[in-house]
Amino acid sequence: MPPRRVLLLTHPDLVPPDAGATRSARDAFAVKTESDVISTLRASGHEVHVLGVQWELHPIREAVERIQPDLVFNLLEEFYGETTYDHNVVSYLELKRIPYTGCNPRGLVLARGKAISKMLATHHRIRVPRFAVFPRGKKGRRPRELTFPLIVKSLVADASLGIAKASVVDSDEKLVERVRFIHERIGHDAIAEQFIIGRELSVSVMGNDRLRAFTPWELRQTSLAADEPLIATERLKHDPVYQERTGVVIGPATDLPEEIATKLVRDSKRIYRLLELSGYARIDFRLDAEGRSYFLEANPNPDIAQGEEFAQSAAHDGLPYPTLLDRLLHLGLDRAR
Repeated sequence: MPPRRVLLLTHPDLVPPDAGATRSARDAFAVKTESDVISTLRASGHEVHVLGVQWELHPIREAVERIQPDLVFNLLEEFYGETTYDHNVVSYLELKRIPYTGCNPRGLVLARGKAISKMLATHHRIRVPRFAVFPRGKKGRRPRELTFPLIVKSLVADASLGIAKASVVDSDEKLVERVRFIHERIGHDAIAEQFIIGRELSVSVMGNDRLRAFTPWELRQTSLAADEPLIATERLKHDPVYQERTGVVIGPATDLPEEIATKLVRDSKRIYRLLELSGYARIDFRLDAEGRSYFLEANPNPDIAQGEEFAQSAAHDGLPYPTLLDRLLHLGLDRAR
């Protein structure tokens, strides 16, 4: 791809410091994605301008008028402190006819609602865990057909926000308690779904009309006892110190029968299209002991730091990081056309 002028959007707290500035290991990890994307794009010859955005849209308009970017590289995961507002920024970019990387606003809304995405998948005969939604202000009264164990999550949050070992419940009392936690501490509606005991798998997908899905990826925890279920908590997924201490391994799914791997890839592409996603996304599944896969959720615009699973699975399938980022730029420009 020829050099492009890129405006990168992220949270103000995630704008990397100037080169040579001292920073703690924790601060460096927090801006890993931004640092990887910026340095790689610049090394590929692109002109990159970085803008922290959180409370107002007018800084985007001013930056666009001043810089005249060819496209926006969107790394925003929230706006005005709300993860559910990220699609509004993308909608603004569309209204201004500014090309951008990642998912379109409709896909962000459909994927964000875990209940909606599960209902769409069920309608198209893709297996999902049984579930029930508990809106804020209502007690967690369990429907009769919803059997234990259950896992209780935020209905709209991603990145495993609010998920801990206590999220898996085995009684009505614990269900009520955890639903209250989601309502009061996270501030979201809650969803309780059957906890599928088995393997934690995901498939990374990229594209607009023509899709490419990468090798299924797996999160494993080597320190677990044989009869202890894997619970993909927030710390387990995102805390590197905790991961090292508890033996977390994230990589290609090994010993996966070919027919199961093929089905995971096929279902991932179907889900990607059902939810009208674009750009790139990660589709999460659970695989039970009988080899049955269950669709959990879709994550548009997942973390694309060089060491995270999307970039790693792309590299595993022959797409190195600089080429991956160039492809994402191309998809953004192509969709605008």
